[in-house]
Amino acid sequence: MNALAKKLAARIDRDGPLSIEDFMAVCLLDPEHGYYTTRDPFGAPGDFITAPEVSQMFGELIGLWLWSVWQGAGAPENTHLVELGPGRGTLMADALRAIEGATRQNAPFCLHLVEASPTLRQHQRVTLGQRTVTWHDDLDSLPVDGPVLFVANEFFDALPVRQYVATPQGWRERLVTCRDGAFEAMLSPDPSMIGLPQAPTGRVGEDAPVRLSVMAAMAERIAQQGGAALIIDFTDKALPIVDTFQAVRAHQFADRLADPGEADLASAVDFPVLAEAAVKIGVAAHGPVSQGALLTALGIEARCTALKRNASLEQVAALDAALSRLVSPQGMGEDFVALALLPVGQPAPAGFEVLPT
Repeated sequence: MNALAKKLAARIDRDGPLSIEDFMAVCLLDPEHGYYTTRDPFGAPGDFITAPEVSQMFGELIGLWLWSVWQGAGAPENTHLVELGPGRGTLMADALRAIEGATRQNAPFCLHLVEASPTLRQHQRVTLGQRTVTWHDDLDSLPVDGPVLFVANEFFDALPVRQYVATPQGWRERLVTCRDGAFEAMLSPDPSMIGLPQAPTGRVGEDAPVRLSVMAAMAERIAQQGGAALIIDFTDKALPIVDTFQAVRAHQFADRLADPGEADLASAVDFPVLAEAAVKIGVAAHGPVSQGALLTALGIEARCTALKRNASLEQVAALDAALSRLVSPQGMGEDFVALALLPVGQPAPAGFEVLPT
């Protein structure tokens, strides 16, 4: 057992089985041994590749989207640009470069990164260079003195989820216990009062209260301070009655309960549930729309063509491959979707115009 496994086993021995939610949280963010707190998981040498690492085109278009939303709101002063889970800082760097290239002036935002990992914070400092950035452990410390533009790419999928299994007695929560030095799943002894729809025995349901709490906090700030949010993540049309909890290590799926802290843990995001939570707070939700459709509407094909003008044959091939990966159904184009939040009464943002609010 590795150090984190021993720590988890001791906790289970002391307090009893853990929920999937608690297991995920510890594996990802334990201060000493957590997956995100101890390593850089991104890119080919890591465990997975996110859209900003696939191509600069992704971050550039997101940056111009944020700038256009800001313009549509009247270009308010003292606007705060906040990225949740910024990885290496690649998306933010590309977004700011695109804004400044288009406007020929410094980006008109105060920059904030919500990042719990000291390791990734250091990467972000390097990537963003001399820019003035404020880091936050969570949303609570964000400023309240101006509009907030949120961007969250592959952030919600890493927030922990709870799982339940349908039994003849009702939904019973899936828990994690430790037996003979190995972690394994078990069911709670009693049914749970969870609001999942009925399902055949053996089916798995997912619920993510932590995600709803974060979404409510974002929506409250947009409703009170103004601003917008763009959320992009992977999803599953069968949610909430489907098992999407997964572990990824070295770009391959791995055992979800083995080697705690050594693999990325995530689960698909239920966008209609997130949108409903935001609307209840008092903001308008636009979408979701597929990532492929959004990027196409924002002009990724034209941007790819422009980049290829002065590119080598090898670079042209790489750009075409990146474009396909970002927008095609065989890549990320359909599995990843986007949701936009704006104050009630503002026009639908670019890429979401034909969708109902």
